[in-house]
Amino acid sequence: MPQSENEPWEYSLHIPNDLRAVTISRRTLRLILTMHGLIGLVDVAELLATELVANAVTHTQGPAALRVRWAPPGTLRIGAWDADPEPPEPPTLFEQAGELETGRGLAMVRACADVWGWHPLSRHGNRGKFIWCEPALTRPVAPQPPTPLTAPQTR
Repeated sequence: MPQSENEPWEYSLHIPNDLRAVTISRRTLRLILTMHGLIGLVDVAELLATELVANAVTHTQGPAALRVRWAPPGTLRIGAWDADPEPPEPPTLFEQAGELETGRGLAMVRACADVWGWHPLSRHGNRGKFIWCEPALTRPVAPQPPTPLTAPQTR
């Protein structure tokens, strides 16, 4: 555990090419943010991670990974790696994406993130890409200590 709540941290979750990995990634992200006192970011972070991981396991054949990084005073970066080095299709405008059957994921990421991007990766003979985003924050978020879990009070 970091020495201070204001220190950076990073988590990676390696996942198989399986649609169940989307739910596992989303729930893992919720736990990470809750334990670091960033519960106020959970909803938008889950939405973004769901779209990125769903794209990774739907449009590629190999394994994937979710990566979450916090850099104080308030930058949360969420990304998904997949084994396909091809660039993602450019997102459509969010207003136009509502009528599409597919292709809404990156439009939603673009609409809900301050910044997003991608870059190719090559390491140890493996190739792929990393698509990342930073959720739009209305103000810098300081981590809060997690609320202890307690049993319901009975009278």
